[in-house]
Amino acid sequence: MIETMSTIMAVWFVVLLLGVPLYVTMGLAAFAFVWMSGVSPGIIAQKIAQAANSFPLLAAPLFILMGNIMNSGGITDRIFSFATACVGWMRGGLCHANILASVIFAGMSGSAVADAGGVGTLEIKAMKDEGYDAETAASITAASATIGPIIPPSLPMVIYGVSADVSIGGLFLAGVVPGLLMAGALMAMVSVVARRRNLPRHAFPGLGDLWRAYRRAHWALMTPVILFGGMIAGIFTPTEAAGVATVYALVLGLFVYREFDLRNLPKLIVDTVETTGVVLALVMAASAMGWCLSLSRIPQTAGPAIVALVGDPWVFLVVVNLLLLVVGCFMEALAAMLILIPILTPAAGQFGIDPIQFGLIFVLNLMIGTITPPVGVVLFVTSKIAGISFAAMSRAIIPWLTPLVGVLIAITFWPPLTLWLPKLVMGR
Repeated sequence: MIETMSTIMAVWFVVLLLGVPLYVTMGLAAFAFVWMSGVSPGIIAQKIAQAANSFPLLAAPLFILMGNIMNSGGITDRIFSFATACVGWMRGGLCHANILASVIFAGMSGSAVADAGGVGTLEIKAMKDEGYDAETAASITAASATIGPIIPPSLPMVIYGVSADVSIGGLFLAGVVPGLLMAGALMAMVSVVARRRNLPRHAFPGLGDLWRAYRRAHWALMTPVILFGGMIAGIFTPTEAAGVATVYALVLGLFVYREFDLRNLPKLIVDTVETTGVVLALVMAASAMGWCLSLSRIPQTAGPAIVALVGDPWVFLVVVNLLLLVVGCFMEALAAMLILIPILTPAAGQFGIDPIQFGLIFVLNLMIGTITPPVGVVLFVTSKIAGISFAAMSRAIIPWLTPLVGVLIAITFWPPLTLWLPKLVMGR
């Protein structure tokens, strides 16, 4: 069966390069395998249905809908205004505010694209109005957007947890410290660049103005507190937290801030369904193909082979980082996760690497991939908002990759950065 699956994988990869949708190629590869192996084709339909019947996966459409509601309900504007009041007085103040707003919004949306397309629109406009060049505004917005899927809640972590059978709650907790480190590293770099380029700063707003900015954004700022606090206290699961967050966002938009038009809700639901449909199709097709890979024993064979070839867990992690950084340059993050999780996670387990730490390494690598050319989806979003070419955006983002890769190295070689909080809260 290994030979059969290897042949199918080779053909599948060639077809993938021709531009055929990933979920189509995965589904066809799975059917080809069972047909060539003499297995009943009905098993593929069963595996696809099992993948869709997942309670943790229900969090995906709910988090997407919540982000859409917040973008439409004026919540992002209040977050950015508060962030500007907090750190706008520093040299390069709007750059710092951009990063701080992404940290706050990360506790709500869980998506880099939602961050870049939501609060990023306000950030880039504000920075350009204050005299920042479009490349600087767009590159900082893109770099800070990668924090979104690391600080909980996180859509990629939900997908990783479902695919790799890892605790989603544990992954959420493990993302807090790395996410804050990413923000700190980016702000440290902003401080250096701001002094060198003499970037503008605001006057300190005063405690009164700071308090008013906080009051204006108070209920929006409570969103991550409610979600994270509820999960830590065991009041609700990560999936239930997505439902709570969606209802909370709707209440804020309709009754607290009164900036959300209920007539927009059907369109937001349709947008959510469209996005979820793509995600779900990929997950279902990947589940079928993953079962075929398991039946062919490729992961079971590849794991010991990788262990024997590499021989050391630290060398393995270096190789995985380099592989994922390269893959992230050419493949969308979710697709890369679904393809590589069945192959790499068994090998990580044989090396004794904690599955939660490996999950954070996996996700952070691919989030960096969202801002690396030629397929960085966040680069496309921010370049369009800023009105600059993709080539100019690709050049501008290069310096901002350094602090993010620095954090990646830190969480790779110092496991407590990812495992301390899950052990503290969950006792694992």
